[in-house]
Amino acid sequence: MNRLNAIGGRRISWRQSVLAASATLLLVVQSFPSGSSRVADPYPLEYPAYFGNRFFIPADNPITRQGVQLGRALFYDPMLSSNGKVSCASCHRQEQAFSDGLRFSMGVDSVVTRRNSMSLANLLWVRNLFWDGRSHSLEEQASIPMFDVHEMNQPADISALKLRPSRHYQQLCEGAFGDDKITGDRIVKALAQFERTLISAQAPYDRYLTGAYTPKPAEQRGLDLFMGHQASSGMQVNCTHCHGSPRMMVELFHNNGLDKDPSDYGREDFTQDAGDRGRFRIPTLRNISATAPYMHDGRFATLRQVLDHYSDHIQPSATLSSFISDSTDASGRRGLLLDDRQKNDIIAFLHMLTDSTFLSNPDLGPPQ
Repeated sequence: MNRLNAIGGRRISWRQSVLAASATLLLVVQSFPSGSSRVADPYPLEYPAYFGNRFFIPADNPITRQGVQLGRALFYDPMLSSNGKVSCASCHRQEQAFSDGLRFSMGVDSVVTRRNSMSLANLLWVRNLFWDGRSHSLEEQASIPMFDVHEMNQPADISALKLRPSRHYQQLCEGAFGDDKITGDRIVKALAQFERTLISAQAPYDRYLTGAYTPKPAEQRGLDLFMGHQASSGMQVNCTHCHGSPRMMVELFHNNGLDKDPSDYGREDFTQDAGDRGRFRIPTLRNISATAPYMHDGRFATLRQVLDHYSDHIQPSATLSSFISDSTDASGRRGLLLDDRQKNDIIAFLHMLTDSTFLSNPDLGPPQ
């Protein structure tokens, strides 16, 4: 993946451009609700410059250390569910990059959810949340599973009533918002603040981008294929159409050829546009080795099954992504048509995206 240097017209590689701007950015977000005499401590969002700063933090919900502390406590508290047994962390486990390892999660009524639980990593840069993009803010995203009868089945306002007698939560709320009043709105805002801090950017791939890691031969071959080299079949792989940028995602919705006639209409359920049938949000590939099973319905248990799909089992449909439908050989076979070694090489590269620090950072785990 190449681009032109804006100054000299010299063509430089994606990695070269990253090396030129590889410093870690420190964004300090400091504020407190208007009318308060207290000033909360700013929370320093640390992320690599190559992640970019195209994200949205609402003016009425700036990120503070105290707000994140409250949000973290709430994230791991099953009191937010109607039966007192299900927390946000039940479906978003840190060691699995804040997914849960199940095809479908189970809520308070033991009825499984409709879709696979998505990773919460790097949602600071995502504007359309859930597989169908129906939510446009982390505040809204945080409230939906609490309200859902098959997930937590308890609106935030009811959770607030349950938590109000807690002196611990009163103190956390006073630190975060200036007084000890616990409300549903504050619960949602605190959860969103915590989720915005779930930044994963310390994988071997990041060290490669900054010149501090040399990929092993298989990893390098897989990286080259991922970035656009031809497979032995002559097909150009180029996974960056959908997983471009160092964040390994592009905020688009695509039908990736899972079914000829999908039973789950995906984004069409939200937009009511038949052109969106079978389209789902492109998830990040960061920590992909930790987030099995894969796809919106968790149908693939392994990365090899995912590669087999894109290589050999694409299903045609009216809304199939053009990036995939264009991958057709002279005989009309669809897919990337990878051989076994190439599949293994791409998987080796995908393991470079595992950020073990993110998966084990105690600051992101349950409060002690």
